[in-house]
Amino acid sequence: MTRGRRTQTAELEVRFLREGIVESTHHVQAVVSDNRGRTLMVAGDPESATFVRSALKPFQALAITTTGTLDRYSLNDKDLAIICSSHRGKIEQVRQVFKILWRCDIDPSALQCPIPPGKISPLEHNCSGKHAGMLAVCQQRNWLMSDYLQRSHPVQQLILNKVAEMLRMPAEEFIGARDDCGAPTYFLQLGQIAWLYAQLAAGSSLDLERIARAMIHHPTMISGEGEFDTTVMQLTNGELISKSGAEGIQCIGRVGEGMGLAIKVADGAKRAKHAVAVHLLKQMGWISPSVSETLAETFMTVSHVTRLEVAGELSML
Repeated sequence: MTRGRRTQTAELEVRFLREGIVESTHHVQAVVSDNRGRTLMVAGDPESATFVRSALKPFQALAITTTGTLDRYSLNDKDLAIICSSHRGKIEQVRQVFKILWRCDIDPSALQCPIPPGKISPLEHNCSGKHAGMLAVCQQRNWLMSDYLQRSHPVQQLILNKVAEMLRMPAEEFIGARDDCGAPTYFLQLGQIAWLYAQLAAGSSLDLERIARAMIHHPTMISGEGEFDTTVMQLTNGELISKSGAEGIQCIGRVGEGMGLAIKVADGAKRAKHAVAVHLLKQMGWISPSVSETLAETFMTVSHVTRLEVAGELSML
């Protein structure tokens, strides 16, 4: 990404209103980058860092697309979509994960993501698609599966090197930690996360183009009916790629224009990141007035007496 004098502008503020009176507030930073790594617009500090969490999944999927694993096991774009997903454990989604393992001749017991509370199988975990993808690569490359989540494992090193290549920085400089599912996640600048999504939206390689296409064509695999990511992609008909992460991370790529938006809510509030995303998509003209109205009604109206309001805008650089 473009470096130089540190630039910081006013953060965004999300206000939780009860009958028009402010009850709570959330502070939010956001960055828009192009696919060359140039920061175009910002609210807050584009060099502030955070764990990318599940917004990393489309780039972890590069381990699948760059190794011939998809073709080796006759996996399709719907399989690739569930690999990129943070799904809700619905039966269709769980079956899609199981299909990947079945085609690769991998027993579901190999999954090392946790069993969610109240569930009976790790297949139902929202990261099971990602884990199935990692295991598929291990099977294809004859790599040991028992320790596939260790940062030193070849599949994790492969993923790290792909992300490092995209961000044009040495892999050894990345700061990593274990995500809640056990897989590595990385501590990145918000501008770097926006740059990743700009490259995904631009289809900067055939592998990224296929990942973007899979997400757009199978949005119900990415989160689920009524969820933010799925709804955004359904309403925008292939113009936007949307992927969330825990602790207030929301990322969106504008397909064809090579632009990426990364959002981080300081206190990690899910409701705030959705409200900011709708607000900024409208500000930038990435969604139509009708889509903006639909998203606002769904994700900014909390109840009949409470709603969310966003103050502030992105500043041009």
